[in-house]
Amino acid sequence: MTVQHAVLGITPPEFLQLAGHPLRWQLLGELARSDRTVHDLTGLVGEAQNLVSYHLGKLREAGLVSTRRSSADGRDAYYTADLTRISELLTATAGALHPGLLLTPPSGGSDGPGTVTVLFLCTGNSARSQMAEALTRDRCGGAVQAYSAGSRPKPLHPNAVRVMRDEHGVDLAGHESKHVSVFADQHFDWVISLCDRVREVCPEFPGDPETIHWSIPDPAAGQADDEASYPAFQQTAAELETRIGFLLAVLTNGTPAP
Repeated sequence: MTVQHAVLGITPPEFLQLAGHPLRWQLLGELARSDRTVHDLTGLVGEAQNLVSYHLGKLREAGLVSTRRSSADGRDAYYTADLTRISELLTATAGALHPGLLLTPPSGGSDGPGTVTVLFLCTGNSARSQMAEALTRDRCGGAVQAYSAGSRPKPLHPNAVRVMRDEHGVDLAGHESKHVSVFADQHFDWVISLCDRVREVCPEFPGDPETIHWSIPDPAAGQADDEASYPAFQQTAAELETRIGFLLAVLTNGTPAP
């Protein structure tokens, strides 16, 4: 073995050097499960805010996490893990160790936990939560019962119907907005808030469901008409498609939440 080969062989990929730090790994684990503010994370990891912010900055520079200003409190920002990029880097890291190593998700089927119930929440139940419910039902193969509701329901947005039908092959015809109180006494395995405002007022549900937050802006906010807001609906639908893909990998295989 040449000296150069030996040196290259013992140098771990950049992803391992970055994510392998204990605190950064812990932060990634928390963000893989749910979007969080810095305040949330300091409480979860038990470290000072300046230290948490420093390591979040490193993860952000590497493109492993991103930030989005809270729509509920503009002084706050939510951090989100880029699970697609992390998956790609993990696969590349395995390949750097040995080309025969492949990272593949476990196969689904009869070994799963059975039917899982999920409730998606946003303020109006007119777009984000409706799209999430429909995508989950369509993509889960019958393994998940998905529902949606809002804290201040308003009519289904025509762009939600359009983008689901034209770009994701899902029909929202017949869907109606519902108030969260409709489900007040119903048991859910998971409750997922998609709106920063609704996260602040989310009620407690019986059975102690798993609760997570996805900080996704209202695609209709600040737009003069439906045509102007349509690109935002496209972006929201694409983000939901990605997030729900990772969620279903957990729900349909009985894998513990990250």
